Amino acid sequence: MDIEQLMPHVEALIFASERPLTQMEITELLGQAFEEPVESERIATCVDAIREKYEADYYPFQLKEIGGGFQFLTKKTFHKTVLQLNGDKHIKKLSAAAMETLSIIAYKQPITKSEIEYIRGVSADYSIQKLLEKELIVISGRNEDMVGKPLIYNTSKNFMDYLGINSPAQLPQIKDITDMEIVMPTSAEEAIPADAQGLILVTEHGALKQAS
Repeated sequence: MDIEQLMPHVEALIFASERPLTQMEITELLGQAFEEPVESERIATCVDAIREKYEADYYPFQLKEIGGGFQFLTKKTFHKTVLQLNGDKHIKKLSAAAMETLSIIAYKQPITKSEIEYIRGVSADYSIQKLLEKELIVISGRNEDMVGKPLIYNTSKNFMDYLGINSPAQLPQIKDITDMEIVMPTSAEEAIPADAQGLILVTEHGALKQAS
């Protein structure tokens, strides 16, 4: 079977699948369908041809490699239109705290709960539990070098599928999405103007007064 004949079969498998299909899975499935081995290189050629085909503006969807496999996804231009069909039932609603925790895990993974809490400054127990329930993060092991060997958290395959990326390395770089300069906190002593140091005292009631 030549590439032109093989290509529609590859396209049909990807289209019918509810999850991303890897090149190996496509190769094995077609081998079973044809009852003869199919070369993986030919599948790769078909995938490239399908991807190029749907890049044309004529089509409202495209072939994307996400979560280690291939899947058809609606192009960004049509997201709002498609949302009218399904409403927000597929959108994973997260609290601000959970979003902060997820962001930290995404950019700092692998990471432990104590490290997350050190960055956020508050407990992360509830947020981590919610993210685990929504399958946006996974427990990937334990940090054998830390006291107590705490659990390590990473973002999940579902997280990558949801964002339409293939790996955490494809996340937007912070420098690309903000021009805000990050300023580290200053200690109280350093914050007092040089000409006022030694002149400001704190009373037992917490009020400020000038030393005599």
